[in-house]
Amino acid sequence: MSDNLQFQNRIISVVVVEDHSLVRAGMKEIFSKIDDIRVVGEATECAQAIEVIKESKPDVVLVDIQIPGGGGIEVIKSAKTISSESKCLVVSAYDDYAYIVAALEAGAKGYILKTAGSDELINAIRSVFSGATVVDDEIAKRLRKRWQTEHKAAIDLTTREIDVLRCLAKGLSNKQAARELNLGIRTVEGYVSNVLAKLNVQSRTEAAIWAVQNHVIEPADSLGVD
Repeated sequence: MSDNLQFQNRIISVVVVEDHSLVRAGMKEIFSKIDDIRVVGEATECAQAIEVIKESKPDVVLVDIQIPGGGGIEVIKSAKTISSESKCLVVSAYDDYAYIVAALEAGAKGYILKTAGSDELINAIRSVFSGATVVDDEIAKRLRKRWQTEHKAAIDLTTREIDVLRCLAKGLSNKQAARELNLGIRTVEGYVSNVLAKLNVQSRTEAAIWAVQNHVIEPADSLGVD
């Protein structure tokens, strides 16, 4: 069975980790009108969130980046360990670049702002559930502006470097990328180094963000970076 068929007609179980009661209530009201999304738990702080995730093993965890008891980053890291199938989607009021990178490097599969509309939130949940990486449109604009400001020189990636960049954005390891591209692992390692240097970034996560936001890959093809 293909992945697309596997995800059809599935009810997406969701845990909401948010310390503001009005925001939680608003989300639950939105989801109550959607046939394929069901809230199976909620939490207001870090330790409670970890327990709820452990008990319910949800498909998607909606995480506020700033919650009491350790913060959303700790929830994201813990979720990867206690429920490997659960995918975290950050829903935050903060659009700082450092927060976005930290969340994705911790294991989040998406980052959207609380100013997003209900349709955008619902689509983000469905996309993350299906394996895509999602970044809020407003954040995307700001990231592109940041790149344009900080990287004035033209970025000249070769065709093979773009192939490797696509693999990074899909979350593939060097070994997996080598297998997919039919290259030696040392060759792939060299391409990865070249890509990071040309993009002037320090991590594979930052390279993946750049790939998504500059349309090197389609968002639906991106699996995120572990």
